[in-house]
Amino acid sequence: MSNATVAKHPCPECGGDLQWNAAKQALVCPYCGTVAKWTPAQPADPGTAVVEQDLEQALRDPAVNRDWGEQRREIQCQSCHAISVFVDGRVAQRCDFCGSPSIIAHESQKDAITPQSLLPFKISDGQVRDLIRKWYGSRWFAPDKLKRAALTDTLHGIYLPYWTFDAHVSARWTAEAGYYYYETETYRDAQGNTQRRQVRHTRWQSASGQLAHFFDDELVPGTGGVDSGLLAGVEPFPTTTDLTAYSPEFVRGWTVERYQIDLRKASELNRADMDRQVYQLCSQQVPGDTQRNLQVNAAYQGRTFKHVLMPVWLVSYTYGSRRFQIVANGYTGKIAGKHPYSWVKIFFAVLAALIAAGIVLYFIDSQ
Repeated sequence: MSNATVAKHPCPECGGDLQWNAAKQALVCPYCGTVAKWTPAQPADPGTAVVEQDLEQALRDPAVNRDWGEQRREIQCQSCHAISVFVDGRVAQRCDFCGSPSIIAHESQKDAITPQSLLPFKISDGQVRDLIRKWYGSRWFAPDKLKRAALTDTLHGIYLPYWTFDAHVSARWTAEAGYYYYETETYRDAQGNTQRRQVRHTRWQSASGQLAHFFDDELVPGTGGVDSGLLAGVEPFPTTTDLTAYSPEFVRGWTVERYQIDLRKASELNRADMDRQVYQLCSQQVPGDTQRNLQVNAAYQGRTFKHVLMPVWLVSYTYGSRRFQIVANGYTGKIAGKHPYSWVKIFFAVLAALIAAGIVLYFIDSQ
């Protein structure tokens, strides 16, 4: 690991390194508590605007946007393989993502795209601890031991790498639109009596149309350390309104994960997701009651991207032989997580349900 000295933002009172404080939304000295006057660069400031980057150009030229603004250190977990970035000279003892002590120095990749913007932490550690305790309390089938512990001592604030993509799409579609109609038919029942019934049929007609749509800040996570399903559970992040130009001051005292899904892979994932959404949008335009053989021809223009950092609070713990994560959106407070189940509680819940059903059936039969 490099021993290079990282640039400081010193406290005006004691000289300690200031860190971003989510509760106070300011730079605060962790040693003497001094709140420093510091105004983040605003998007309107010259040279700091959060702008969209041309995707095709970035894929052709790997030399753009490669400056963190400070020297940094990287470590990689040998268990979950997450890569953490530090810009304040800290040395981690355990992985913030899985808790493993098996971490080693990782050589910084000079061609890695650096973040241009971020959402600063807005939910403080105290607030998120209360939210997680309430979340645990509402998990009826979680073990009582887990609820009492709440495991908030393993809480870590982490900036996760994300890609956002914009694109204009124009699509033409063709399909067969089905219209229901009904005819009266006669039939004989089991007793040989003639009966009448309404039978539904479908009349198929050719249909076609076109679609124009704009995708704005479609998110693709670049993380390798956090469960993708849990991340989907705490989204969205307000990227279209609240992004702030990247500044090292925001990440002081916090762990930053370096992306493991690169721009090319992320753009492919984004394209597949846009194709899926375009297909659904075209499907909604098909007239009639049902449809079949929908064919979509989509053309994308003006694809742009941003590499941004999103704030999350992460709890990672082991219960028995399994590892679990709880993720909280560091800007909105939304929580998603996994937890073990108490099979004793489940057994008695099922038993109680069976007893209740038996009582109901008993009274029905007795009437």
